[in-house]
Amino acid sequence: MTRLIERYGGRPLVTPALREIPLEDNSAALKFGVRLTTERIDILILLTGVGTTALFDLLKSRYPWSTIVAALKQTVIVARGPKPVAALKALQLQPTLTVPEPNTWVDLISTLDEYRPVKGLRVAVQEYGVSNPELLEALKERGAEVFPVPIYKWALPHDLEPLRRALDRIIAGEVPVLLITNAAQVEHVMRVLEQDGKVEPFREALKKTVVASIGPTASERLRQHGWPIDLEPSHSKMGILVKEAAERTASLLPGQS
Repeated sequence: MTRLIERYGGRPLVTPALREIPLEDNSAALKFGVRLTTERIDILILLTGVGTTALFDLLKSRYPWSTIVAALKQTVIVARGPKPVAALKALQLQPTLTVPEPNTWVDLISTLDEYRPVKGLRVAVQEYGVSNPELLEALKERGAEVFPVPIYKWALPHDLEPLRRALDRIIAGEVPVLLITNAAQVEHVMRVLEQDGKVEPFREALKKTVVASIGPTASERLRQHGWPIDLEPSHSKMGILVKEAAERTASLLPGQS
């Protein structure tokens, strides 16, 4: 990200807002393995590449690969976008369905609706970071028996000072452009702002800042917290986010034309 920003003439202030940690309790994933190999999973929804890899690494530590592959032949595999597809390809597996861009949970549900009804089917959802209650509820409303399978979760960085310094610079009006690349970042920024009593000054500062969101999933979280969204890239990729932010920032900044 630093190199991308510099390539387009920007001065990067890249600050981690999260770290990825394995779940201490993998019981949900292990129960999924039992259901997959001894019972039946009709549909497996894979939401992220990292989560897909972690899930199958865990399964391979418990079951022969041939057993896993045989069970998956009876399962519809739904990949939410290119990252789970790539993770499956590395395992020499292919998705049954691939969700088209922008890869939101709404697109995922639409893809399933077009494929077949899910009423009465067992649907496992590989979760990432935080759960997606809207997706789970939409599946339940359609009559599916839903099994969330959390694989990893987000935590705040061990050292919060770099994040706090960056937020103070935004509040001081020193950062004209804010790039959001992950929905969980928003939750963590809000948590730190709430701890420090700086939510309202931050929201005021955003009125004079160009806020660029990587895509619909992140934008949905931004709206929940009352952040403005000035830009979404034409494709949810970091390179395109930086390129299009560089091209459009001058016209989007308050007071500019």
